Amino acid sequence: MKHINRLLTICAVGILLCSCSGSKNIVYMKDANKLPQSVLSQANPPAEPVAMPGDMLQIIISSRNPEAVKPYNKSSYLSDLGSSTTSGSSENSLEYYLVDGSGNIEFPVIGSINILGKNKAEIKETIISRLYPNHLTEKPAVEVRFRNFQVTMLGEVGSPGIITAPNEHLNILEAIAKAGDLTIYGVRERVRIIRTAPDGTRTVNTVDLNDKNLILSPFFNLQQNDVVYVEPNGTKQRSSWSVPPGLSLAMGSIGTLIGIATFIITLTK
Repeated sequence: MKHINRLLTICAVGILLCSCSGSKNIVYMKDANKLPQSVLSQANPPAEPVAMPGDMLQIIISSRNPEAVKPYNKSSYLSDLGSSTTSGSSENSLEYYLVDGSGNIEFPVIGSINILGKNKAEIKETIISRLYPNHLTEKPAVEVRFRNFQVTMLGEVGSPGIITAPNEHLNILEAIAKAGDLTIYGVRERVRIIRTAPDGTRTVNTVDLNDKNLILSPFFNLQQNDVVYVEPNGTKQRSSWSVPPGLSLAMGSIGTLIGIATFIITLTK
């Protein structure tokens, strides 16, 4: 009895120690409150999104003379062509500009414009230079918005899927919150961020959510089309292991043969 009590005590202490160790690994940015303001001021501002193939842009041209710029606004241009697809909804995808595989958009009247790798300010200047003074007598105002700023959340999060950001900015903590937080099985020390450059090349980067310096990471602020993957810890991986069907059938057959052999031996005694 004394040995049993001692064994139970050892097990309880082991569980307690494991619990304490595990709790340290689920705290985001542990001790971040101890960072001095001089360090926090070095945090990278959110990067401006740049145009990449597959992006959808909303571009509005305005001027003191609305009639002069009307042909260069896609919604007005399609309306003049008699298209019924633009009626009744300002969110119709045909009103947006799809960036093709070469980084071009097809603009009304003036044709193809290459905007690959350009941010909003650069896209504005490119469009203005094509319109003024060749087509307009005064410089127009141009508004550009990315309509599909999104990141993909995969792995050990509450709700895997695509996270959209209408304001075109999203940091990793906001994305995790929108995905329902990490599950208890998520590895917080090795969160992968797969980032695609405008030329199509990809990089795989790692961030540690427990690190108090996370806010200083160049990957704290996400970029459009980032893929964030949270890998499962060892406990989840072990629990997901299953016996292959062939092996399971073989083990069942062996068990049946052992049972028959045992029954025969018992009868012959």
